[in-house]
Amino acid sequence: MSQTEPKKFNKIVMMAVAVLALILLLLYMQGTFVSKVPPGLSPQAQDANVPTNNRVQVEQQSVDDILIWPGTVRSRTVANISPRMTARIIEIKVNAGDKVKKGDVIARLDEREIKAQEQAALAAFAGADAQAARAKADEQRTRSLYSKEAATRENFDAVVARAKEAQAGVNQAASAISEIRTHVADALLLAPFDGVVVKRLQQPGDMGLPGVPVVSLQTPQGLRLEADVPSTCAGRYRTGMTVTVRIDTLGQTVNAQIDEISPEVDPQTRTQLIKVALPAIAGLQPGYFGWLEQACDRHEALLIPTDAVQHIGQLEVVQVLAEGRQAMRHIRTAKTFGDRVEVISGLHAGETVVTHPQQVH
Repeated sequence: MSQTEPKKFNKIVMMAVAVLALILLLLYMQGTFVSKVPPGLSPQAQDANVPTNNRVQVEQQSVDDILIWPGTVRSRTVANISPRMTARIIEIKVNAGDKVKKGDVIARLDEREIKAQEQAALAAFAGADAQAARAKADEQRTRSLYSKEAATRENFDAVVARAKEAQAGVNQAASAISEIRTHVADALLLAPFDGVVVKRLQQPGDMGLPGVPVVSLQTPQGLRLEADVPSTCAGRYRTGMTVTVRIDTLGQTVNAQIDEISPEVDPQTRTQLIKVALPAIAGLQPGYFGWLEQACDRHEALLIPTDAVQHIGQLEVVQVLAEGRQAMRHIRTAKTFGDRVEVISGLHAGETVVTHPQQVH
């Protein structure tokens, strides 16, 4: 045997030992050589000595399935401010979110054309008035001649008719001026009430048209939450019913009454519009986002007091009393119903658990 062969053999042996040591280390880290406690019940060493007041039975009850639907806070009073005449928009003085008072100028329309019409109407009125004055003078002169039998009845009647016709022309011209001046006032769009601008729908330079809104205005009072609810659940609602509304922006949860239910079902979304009258809430504004909470169905649930649940890291455990001894059991919980929580695994109806009233979770 050459001298290099023992060296190769020793090298192979050292490598094998190193691999074996690594395998043993991995097995140790995985807990192969450590005895394990099976999951589920962990019996305590001492007998149970728990006060009666701290012993609660696991109950099975029918509970509501609470669902939530998104909604938007809107005002009961909404006004879309639009022109009464066709004219170009010169200026819009408000933006979304601005607060306005009754009578404030919202927008201004181009009034040059209507002013020209006013001047033409004034000129027509002046001409009609002058013509009526001449006709009135002719009537008075002819009446005097007729009384002296210096004019015929036919001439007198014709002069009286012309005077009446001329006066009718004056009245018509005056009505035209009044109507045009009404349109002059319409060149200013005014706020009909104190409110908040919700939307600005047009811009300066756009053509203002009758019935086409320039801005949308709402009152900050009489607010409602409007939510689209699936028709399968909307049937459980009734006008006047008290429901729960949550406004996350303000961190507020309030009880409110249903004010209106749309009888129509949206054919696209299969939902119905529910409007809930909100109580006065400080800081609440139209446009805020909210949630409408609703019990849409019911199911059977196992319930225990929330203070019976202990937390070990991310694990939830309870102390169960069985045959005079305490045992720790892992559980899983779901929704909370007041001071009780639903248990979805780990317990059975009729079992007894221990509460911990002084424990802070």
